[in-house]
Amino acid sequence: MDTRQLAAFCTVVERRSFSQAADRLGVTQPAVSLQVRSLEKRLGTQLLDRSGRRVEPTEAGWQLYRGAQRMLALEDQLLADVASSSQGAIAGDLVLGASTGPAAVAVPVVLGEFQRQNPETRVFLTVSDTHSIVERVAARDLELGIVGAARRHRGVRFEPFFSDEVILVCPPGHRFAGRSVTLAELRAEQLILMQDGAGVRQIVEDALRRQGVKLRDLDVRLELGLQESVRRAVEAGYGVTFISRTAVEAELDAGRLAEARVEGLEATREISLASATGRARTRVAEGFVEFARERLSS
Repeated sequence: MDTRQLAAFCTVVERRSFSQAADRLGVTQPAVSLQVRSLEKRLGTQLLDRSGRRVEPTEAGWQLYRGAQRMLALEDQLLADVASSSQGAIAGDLVLGASTGPAAVAVPVVLGEFQRQNPETRVFLTVSDTHSIVERVAARDLELGIVGAARRHRGVRFEPFFSDEVILVCPPGHRFAGRSVTLAELRAEQLILMQDGAGVRQIVEDALRRQGVKLRDLDVRLELGLQESVRRAVEAGYGVTFISRTAVEAELDAGRLAEARVEGLEATREISLASATGRARTRVAEGFVEFARERLSS
């Protein structure tokens, strides 16, 4: 039912006058008359007796007036509740996913800081490969996804979140350590890769393709599912790998891994924020995105 019609009708009943009701509502008298007539037409009954000097409600009019008062009061309360929910403390559940690269270092720290600053929130993070996270965002199982590669998906929109560099790492003391190596040298070295579907792998494939090289041209002996597994395998001396710099900063600083450069290969990637097309973000999700952008850009 149109609450504007109900409001106009109730004001006429309270003021016993169409002109005074119009003054009270800040509209013209014909506008008030039209609202009341439309209401009477919809209900199929006369609501006001207009025969005397003062407008009086009929029996049906009194019944509607009592119910309309409750409905209008409920509308006022509902509007007040919605307005208050968009202000004050951020509260509620944040359900999101991240691919293994971003989830290894940056995302957990930012989520922890966000939750500490907003103690009325609860955070639920799912970690998987980029493809799986994007599919779950499209299915609306996850409100947000933080992934290392913006894969095309008609049900998902992507936006830049923060930048990350993909680097080649090797054990300390390896012949590549601290050097710039050629693609020919890389071809001759045992390479460890993350599983198909991982964002880092896609970035590396794209960068190699721009140099006219395919993954099958390289000596790939190990494909491991987790970024942590790949890092440990390199530390143990089983080969070299491409990996997110943020995921190995501690190991590089501690000397447990060394960095190498591949001539002509640039593999800086944009970490993307994925959300379902047409889905409005909850306040807690919007609060996290704003917080994370500020934190990750500093």
